[in-house]
Amino acid sequence: MMQVVEYPDKKDWKQLLQRPSQDFTSVKNIVESILNDVKQRGDAAVKDYTKKFDKLDLTNFFVSEEEWQTAATINDDLKTAINISIKNVRKFHEAQQQPVEKIETMPGVVCWRKSVAIEKVGLYIPGGTAPLFSTLIMLGVPATIARCKEIIVCTPPQKNGFVHPAVLYAAKQIGINTIYKVGGAQAIAALAYGTETIDKVYKIFGPGNQFITCAKMLVNAEGVAIDMPAGPSEVAVLADANANAEFIAADLLSQAEHGKDSQVLLVTNDKTIADKTIASLEQQLNSLPRKDIAVDALKNSKAIIVNDIDEGIDLLNEYAPEHLIIACDNVELIAEKITNAGSVFLGNYSPESVGDYASGTNHALPTNGFAKAYSGVSLDSFYKKITFQQLSNQGLKNIANAVTTMAEAEGLQAHANAVTVRLKN
Repeated sequence: MMQVVEYPDKKDWKQLLQRPSQDFTSVKNIVESILNDVKQRGDAAVKDYTKKFDKLDLTNFFVSEEEWQTAATINDDLKTAINISIKNVRKFHEAQQQPVEKIETMPGVVCWRKSVAIEKVGLYIPGGTAPLFSTLIMLGVPATIARCKEIIVCTPPQKNGFVHPAVLYAAKQIGINTIYKVGGAQAIAALAYGTETIDKVYKIFGPGNQFITCAKMLVNAEGVAIDMPAGPSEVAVLADANANAEFIAADLLSQAEHGKDSQVLLVTNDKTIADKTIASLEQQLNSLPRKDIAVDALKNSKAIIVNDIDEGIDLLNEYAPEHLIIACDNVELIAEKITNAGSVFLGNYSPESVGDYASGTNHALPTNGFAKAYSGVSLDSFYKKITFQQLSNQGLKNIANAVTTMAEAEGLQAHANAVTVRLKN
């Protein structure tokens, strides 16, 4: 069960807030070997690893027309839920589009910036312990809004050799039709280097286990862009005396069930809330199918009692959680003081799971403290920003002296000459 820590000194926060260690040493050699093998042997290597890890001897990775038909087999309630999620995610991300605005910085000097879609993107959709069709929605919807020319999905096949029908249904509704039945580090390798079947992409998105994370970081070091460094899922709850302990326990467990290396945190200025939450955790655990996973995750987790809510805010800004739930009075005032978090959920009726599935915000978020510098996936993640400038003859004359003076001061005479040669004509 969760460790309870009472009134920690600020000098101990760093040690207290450590995540479960992510040591890639044990998997790095394996992942490097897979990456190099796929780079050298392409499809043949991917087939071998699919046979080794997924126990499937696939002759073709591409989802066939027959297989696409299985999308219709999911129940109507799930279809409705997926459609609502896509609608909300699309509405939220479409609002992130920005019109091109031309700025005249000085007379005759016009500058602007344009969003240009990344042409080829790869979306990795985990399918190990659960088929994450929700992740396909979170990545596929903004990719289609951005109008990326090529959107390639890789996802592990089920034991029957097919992709889960819910993943296929979501893909159909989004408008994605290129899906390959490839999982693991070999999928990241195929997307990064290309094979005879799978095209090389310019940027790879998607979460995964330590093998996926390690593979993404290694190909990123070789020049392939990735969405962000991502690790085990996490949630922190900031609660005061008026919070609902049963709600808090449910929120903590919603992340703890993700994986044994997940971490959850309760920060409160009220010891009674901590005690009630732990009691509710024990009660709710018994009804979870993934109880054993959640129990292991809770061993990495803590209930921290602080002197007041302001101290709790400071502690959580230091922690920089992937998800932060504020279960306090004056939630909007507190939210204004949050500087480091992936996504914030305000009040008793905003569970983290709505953001995971259907509220409209993106659930692909920075973990492991990276929220101090990284944002979650958004429409901008699928764009490059290209700047433009256009000068008239008079505009060049107006800015010439500033440019030539600065260029000569830096000892770059050719830079200055590129201006002065134009002024002579």
